[in-house]
Amino acid sequence: MPLKNKNFYENMTAFDDFSEVASLNHYETAPNHWFVVIADIKGSTSAIAQGRYKEVNMIGAACINAVLNCCDSGEIPYVFGGDGATMLIPDHRIEAGKKALIGVQFLARTKFNLTLRVGVVSVESINRSGTNMVLVGKYQLSPGNALATFSGGGIELAETWIKANSNYLITDTDETPPDLSGLSCRWEPLATENGVMLSMLVQAKGESVAANEEIYRSVIKSVNKISANRGNPMSKTNMKLHWPPRGIRAEIEATVGGKNRLFWATKIYINSLFQWLLDAFDLTAGGYRGKQYRDELRQNTDYQRFDDTLRILIDCSSVEADKIDHMLDLEAQNKRLVYGLHRADSALMTCLVFDLDKAEHIHFVDGSNGGFTSAAKALKAKL
Repeated sequence: MPLKNKNFYENMTAFDDFSEVASLNHYETAPNHWFVVIADIKGSTSAIAQGRYKEVNMIGAACINAVLNCCDSGEIPYVFGGDGATMLIPDHRIEAGKKALIGVQFLARTKFNLTLRVGVVSVESINRSGTNMVLVGKYQLSPGNALATFSGGGIELAETWIKANSNYLITDTDETPPDLSGLSCRWEPLATENGVMLSMLVQAKGESVAANEEIYRSVIKSVNKISANRGNPMSKTNMKLHWPPRGIRAEIEATVGGKNRLFWATKIYINSLFQWLLDAFDLTAGGYRGKQYRDELRQNTDYQRFDDTLRILIDCSSVEADKIDHMLDLEAQNKRLVYGLHRADSALMTCLVFDLDKAEHIHFVDGSNGGFTSAAKALKAKL
């Protein structure tokens, strides 16, 4: 395989201005030898209604974590979807990636009573469709921490094919637990400081790529103006650690693998206690640096995403949420876009920690009680 294709994502030039997320200047066509992998939880809406959204989030993040742990983390583009994930995996990693995701399917089924669907579509078949392409961007949060962005309609087409044809789904009875080292969920729910934690999904419906780019840029600008450009829904005051963490059971079940459960649970409890003490007293140990980690965490949060759909989590007032809804409704009436919103009073966070010494860690956030999954349901209803 040509080196350019093998290290395609790793060697991409990143951009750091999210308002330019739809600009094709920041995108490259994915190599034909790569594969689009889409994972989602079947019946996630029902699980959410049962108050199990933390578990749903955990499995969605586990999909990404398991694949990154069997590959070089910097070479895999991914987007967290709340109840699943979208990834691109090169052909020399695809079998390892499938095995890792089969492990997450086993975990979801046996530990959380959830059904994880995983579909795989070749980039080549999408790029040959004649109408859609898999275009990849690299949005840098901080040095060493980047999130993928997808454009060109290829991801949406892959999702359509997977839903229409079960041959794209991977199924296996392998009972090997996945490697989920680095996955944790110890932070308390992030309480809104302004009244509403708003999950927003937008799909532009312009007549050209250039028209869609203008629509997305306009929406981002309008949202920033309405919400006083607050941006990150995480603040110094709503980031709280308690001990024991509320999500500790989910972390234990997800990461125990083949280890002795009592031993592993004890280790997690002790480790989380040390983290709570280090954070509370701003101490340093083993690469963990209290206040500095909090600052890095806010910077490395994925509250803005793009995968042919604009996904933003906003901490705003009820009045501002109404204004955003009204602005999007006017755009929808003009047939420029479709959208979905979900309001909550807090957000949930799930963490992937790669290397604390190098400040390499990513944090997935989603609105409580449904978040982006519920917003997606509202969007689909409009479609």
